[in-house]
Amino acid sequence: MDPAKIQSEGGLNVTLTIRLLMHGKEVGSIIGKKGETVKKMREESSARINISEGNCPERIVTITGPTDAIFKAFAMIAYKFEEQTDDWQKDIINSMSNSPATSKPPVTLRLVVPASQCGSLIGKGGSKIKEMRESTGAQVQVAGDMLPSSTERAVTISGTPEAIIQCVKQICVVILESPPKGATIPYRPKPASTPVIFSGGQAYTIQGQYAIPHPDLIGCIIGRQGTKINEIRQMSGAQIKIANAMEGSSERQITITGTPANISLAQYLINARFRDVAAMWNDPSSMATS
Repeated sequence: MDPAKIQSEGGLNVTLTIRLLMHGKEVGSIIGKKGETVKKMREESSARINISEGNCPERIVTITGPTDAIFKAFAMIAYKFEEQTDDWQKDIINSMSNSPATSKPPVTLRLVVPASQCGSLIGKGGSKIKEMRESTGAQVQVAGDMLPSSTERAVTISGTPEAIIQCVKQICVVILESPPKGATIPYRPKPASTPVIFSGGQAYTIQGQYAIPHPDLIGCIIGRQGTKINEIRQMSGAQIKIANAMEGSSERQITITGTPANISLAQYLINARFRDVAAMWNDPSSMATS
């Protein structure tokens, strides 16, 4: 694939899917009143633009089509964000007396990219990402951590709409030249009202680490003579370490390490165990069969 051809001719025969992560207000500006804005974007760009369902603080916007259609869609989204940012800035300035006019704030877009492709985006010693920043004028940041329960990372692009469009073109070139390796577990935003894992025992997850304040819960995860935790280790292939409780606290940390796929499977199995325990506590008669 010739990068120059993609950028100069739009790569009309190349179909791509790009995923964006947006907050509620951003999604609202893209949808518009009665869906008019997104309808216009679809018609004028010829790209397929889908917005994930659900009552989530974050939504996934998926753009699919030939590269030229994707670039048009990105341009329309970037300019819409600039327009929205200008409106927000005017509101802030109007609410502050004697506030001087300020320069336009940068537009920010967050792409969701398989972690296996992020190395190519960064380049050896950061050479590729530095080249993108210098040639486009956009700020580009690749998140160090994967998004929860996925094998994808957020790639944040900030700058003028023109800089963002040029940067997206370069990212598309890299994505086409370096396909993802292995299976990708896509990021799916969780509803704000639903905890990531079982919360009845106050268990929660933070980037692959579980804090377990409930003294009974950790025993259920370990199992008799470590049988349950060893079973999860063997099935997932991940390393799972359980720290001792800190002095004056019953909280213990479970740290999971391994490949992204192994970590995700281990998290899934631990979550399943939490659900089993919740069922036991809600129905004590099931204890005998556990």
